[in-house]
Amino acid sequence: MTGKATPEASVSTSEGTAPEPAKVPTPEPSGQVAASESTGQEQAAEPQKQPQARDPEAHEAPAIPATTKPEAPSEDVPSAPLQLTLEDVSHSSLTVSWEPPENLGKLGLQGYVLELCREGASEWVPVNPRPVMVTQQTVRNLALGDKFFLRVTAVNSAGAGPPAVLDQPVHIQEITEAPKIRVPRHLRQTYIRQVGESVNLQIPFQGKPKPQASWTHNGHALDSQRVNVRSGDQDSILFIRSAQRSDSGRYELTVRLEGLEAKAAIDILVIEKPGPPGSIKLLDVWGCNAALEWTPPQDTGNTELLGYTVQKADKKTGQWFTVLERYHPTTCTVSDLIIGNSYSFRVFSENLCGLSDLATTTKELAHIHKAAITAKPREFTERDFSEAPSFTQPLADRTSTPGYSTQLFCSVRASPKPKIIWMKNKMSIQGDPKYRAVSEQGVCTLEIRKPSPFDSGVYTCKAINVLGEASVDCRLEVKALTYGVSFSLCHALKTNAGRDWDKETAAWSHTKTQTDILRQVLQT
Repeated sequence: MTGKATPEASVSTSEGTAPEPAKVPTPEPSGQVAASESTGQEQAAEPQKQPQARDPEAHEAPAIPATTKPEAPSEDVPSAPLQLTLEDVSHSSLTVSWEPPENLGKLGLQGYVLELCREGASEWVPVNPRPVMVTQQTVRNLALGDKFFLRVTAVNSAGAGPPAVLDQPVHIQEITEAPKIRVPRHLRQTYIRQVGESVNLQIPFQGKPKPQASWTHNGHALDSQRVNVRSGDQDSILFIRSAQRSDSGRYELTVRLEGLEAKAAIDILVIEKPGPPGSIKLLDVWGCNAALEWTPPQDTGNTELLGYTVQKADKKTGQWFTVLERYHPTTCTVSDLIIGNSYSFRVFSENLCGLSDLATTTKELAHIHKAAITAKPREFTERDFSEAPSFTQPLADRTSTPGYSTQLFCSVRASPKPKIIWMKNKMSIQGDPKYRAVSEQGVCTLEIRKPSPFDSGVYTCKAINVLGEASVDCRLEVKALTYGVSFSLCHALKTNAGRDWDKETAAWSHTKTQTDILRQVLQT
């Protein structure tokens, strides 16, 4: 496996010793040296190369300590490692990397030795007591404020080659994290509180080392008697026990750290209920309507008005009823007032806190008077509906069968109501139980119960009133079946009986009707 591995090493203060001879490993074809450290740590991915480390506080490059190791013949020992680079520096550790040397020597490469030398000293202290086959190393447990040089040497059984040295010392110092303020979502818009409520704002922030936090109110320092501030390592809390309208405004939090700063502004609005409208007038009263006008309140409660609420009360009950809610204009017309009542009106102001505690009421009453209405009846000419009798539907001739009741119909129109008289063959049949006469809604009906041929004749309906009379007539014929037909019917019904019906029916013909003959035949 080829690539870079990152062993971790602690700083050793003991003087370095010469590496023990070891068997030289065979380099891989890719040119990278394989790691064979006995600790078994996995090789880390090769990080992106950074430029050589520079100390920002150093104005002049310090002198690099002299190398005291004896130089071996260049053909036997490896050359100096390439591209020694400082990868990362924190408050307690550092990471360096390098590339394998161009010349591994005749005896091959045994490993690398990383050494450090504190600024002002001349002794190089090895970080790892034995050569390691890695090209990246992390040194931990370093003290803040330390400055030292670093070098790395390639080693084989013939000795150590020339070292690769960082041209600038490494300075271990506290890592600075720029300050940043995280404003909660509900504070990114105007923060509204009512008078008397508490204000408690907790604003988190970030920064290393601990930044300094400060607050201002509308660009001025806070009043310590009203506002309490407590700042920690990660947040700052602003607290007002009982908010007043004077606490409204813009509060700005500033976090500073070594010349860097972050700011966040929070708008606070302290509100209360508005005052009542200035004045109200009853402009006019007409019909069932009343016109009102009022002036806006002098105190809106430190916020915008949502509108006005208009109420009415009649003098009789004294109960108030809402007519308009959240009404924005300052004039209105109240309609649907009851005639005969007297009304008072009042108006409330309204904002986010609710309706004003007081209302402005009209001084005078609105009297809804009854309008004087004079009824003028229209001239009306009564129409004379008197009319002499006239038949709109005459009687119709009918033919009936003996023994079955039959009816005669006609319709008459007359005013006043006419008297109806029924006649048969010009003779009145009023009171005869065989006939039943009915007259309803101008429809005249005569029922003849079980007529016989004797009931045949001319029937007349006469209508009479003071203006005249009218009559209609019709012919009713009650027909009996002929004897020949009756005898044929008898023969047809009784042929199978073998009886002589001619003699029997001849004996009945002068005493019985056809219906009686048929009934007698059917019974026998």
